[in-house]
Formats: sequence, C-alpha cells, structure tokens
Amino acid sequence: MNGPRSGPLSGLRVIELGGIGPVPMCGMLLSDLGADVIRVERLEAADLGIPHGRRFEILLRGRRSVALDLKSDEGRRIVLALTETAHALIEGFRPGVTERMGLGPDDCFGANPSLVYGRMTGFGQEGPLAEAAGHDINYIALTGALAAIGEERPLPPLNLVGDFGGGGLYLALGVCAALLEAKTSGRGQVVDAAMVDGAASLMASIYGLHAAGLWTEERGANLLDGGAPFYGTYQCADEEWIAIGPLEQRFYDLMLDVLELDGDVLPDRRSPADWPELRSIFERAFKRRTRAEWIEILEGTDVCFAPVLSMTEAPGHPHNSARDTFVEVDGITQPGPAPRFSRTPGAIQGPVPARGAHTRAVLDELGWTPKEIQRLEEAGVISPA
Repeated sequence: MNGPRSGPLSGLRVIELGGIGPVPMCGMLLSDLGADVIRVERLEAADLGIPHGRRFEILLRGRRSVALDLKSDEGRRIVLALTETAHALIEGFRPGVTERMGLGPDDCFGANPSLVYGRMTGFGQEGPLAEAAGHDINYIALTGALAAIGEERPLPPLNLVGDFGGGGLYLALGVCAALLEAKTSGRGQVVDAAMVDGAASLMASIYGLHAAGLWTEERGANLLDGGAPFYGTYQCADEEWIAIGPLEQRFYDLMLDVLELDGDVLPDRRSPADWPELRSIFERAFKRRTRAEWIEILEGTDVCFAPVLSMTEAPGHPHNSARDTFVEVDGITQPGPAPRFSRTPGAIQGPVPARGAHTRAVLDELGWTPKEIQRLEEAGVISPA
C-alpha cells in the first residue's frame, strides 16, 4: 500500500471519518478506484455486538488507518491538518455531530477551501426526521421501496437498497461530481447524501410505472417483483433454484420451445389474471430436470436464464472466474473492484488494515517529529506503537 496506487482516482486523497455501513462502502469504492483513503478511527472499536475478526470487514480494505482521540484538541488538529492535504472528506455522523467536534464543514473549509465535504445520513441534514436514529430498513420503508418487495409481508432486500445502493454509491457519485466541479471553480462544497433520497432515486422507474397505471401496490403481483411467471425463480428436481427472465416475446417463445410447451394453448402471458395458472405450468415443467441439467440446456442462451447460486457457489462459476469478479485477499474471498476501466484499471489496494496501523507514518508525512509523535502517544491522543 506504500507504492503507486492503481485506478482512475489515483492522486486523490480522501479522509474518511470512521463509521459503519454506507460510508465505509463509499470509502472502499473510492479506494478500489485508486484514491488514497485515510480512515480516521477511534482509539477503541465500537461494540456492535458482532464477534468477528477485523480482517473480515471487507468494506475497510485498501485504506490507511489512523487512530486518534477525536475528543482531544490535538486529535482535532491532526484531522484538520489531514484535510489540508486532501481533496475530499466523508463522514456518516448524525447532523451537527462533526460541528460539535470542531470538524464540521466550516472548520474544514477554513483549512482547505477547495475540500469536498461528503455527508452520509439516513434522513438527510434537514427535515422533520433529520435527527432520528434509523437503519437501512427504516430509510427504504419511507420511500416505497420496502413496501414493493416481498410477498405476504414486506421483506428487506439485505441492506443493499438503503445502505449501499442509496447510500454508499450515491455518496461516491456525489463526491466525484463535486470534485469535478471543484477543478473548475476551485471551491469545495458540502454533498448531502441521504439514504432516503438515494433509495427514492433508485425507485424512479418503478414510480414511472406506478404513475402510468402499470404497477399495483400489491406485492408479488407486478412485472418485476416476482408476480410475472416469466420473471421469477423456479425449483428444480433436485430442489435447487433457477432464475428466468424472458420479458421479450422472442425470448419467451424460445423458453417455451425448450420447455416443449405450446404457446397457442397456454394462458395469455399479458393477462395478470392468468399468471397463477401459467406459473403452475412452468413450475411443473422446470421440476422435470435438475439445476445442473437446466444449466447445460439454458445457460448462455437468449432465454435469459441463470442458476440461483449461493455465496459459496458464486465465486466458482466459470463466468465469474473468467472475469475475476471475485478475488482472494488476505485469505478471504471477496468481490473485486467495479466498474472496470480500459486504461486505468482499479485494484484492491491492500487488505483490511489494523486499527491505527498507519498513524505514525501519516503523522510523519504531515511533518510531526518523532519526539512530537512520542508525546502524542504518551498523552493518549494516539494508540501505543
């Protein structure tokens, strides 16, 4: 991690104030694309009630870690010194917290007027719920996304829609957009990335269908929510699952040929009232073969087919293997960098660092002398070597 960094963001420095969920996701994305991400962490780990080794916190990969007492004046001074050398800072505290720490936007702009200050919250920096606690499930519940997913009851789609999709990805996009603008204006700005806003944005096309009268509010009764029998999952003879999605007529006709079904006598696929009967027909047809047999017959065809793979199986699939979609770092199989670039490819810049592993090296870069660093350690501002 001390050599040249690979990726289109090489040369950028980002300060990440330690947190969980979407901010580390954003930091991982920026690091994978080449940015030098310095994660500022507390001296002691927060107790999240999840027993596991730090090396499994994949979202923290590729960083340098600095551990500080952020409540101390000297800890604050170190962070402000870091912002002087940085292009962006990202944080995920509740509104007003960094201001009370003396590390809010105005404090940081005073040190670096061109800094992009990325803020990640659930409900945003303002509004009736801005100060409320919450997690992914609460944020997507407020946008209509959660209500649209599931069958009898709403089911959270992991924490992909709020934390990572509507949160981390939108923060990364906002930071990159603001960095481009700053190159022209020379001025920084605050990026207010709220998971509610991002999750709502992800729902844009569904809201369009709803407005057009093409999407009902009944779960599991629509084209893309598992309601349509030609866009869903089916169990095979070996009780494994496959996914099919031939939305277009020509792909649908091809699937019927493979299933040896006569489209002229089947229920009308355009009629939602006929979907339950059509689904029963498909269920019986797909039950005739094992998943391995359907892979042999359908994979790579225009039927729009894929096996439903577990997390254990997915990395070994020939397509994922050929593209290095999953890689191994520090003995842990994990997703590789995305997206891909033809000339400046990204890379995992290193494994998950130990907490505070780079504190002294970073302070040395900032101009602190060995004697000053020793004094900071003795004062409890940084952790012992």
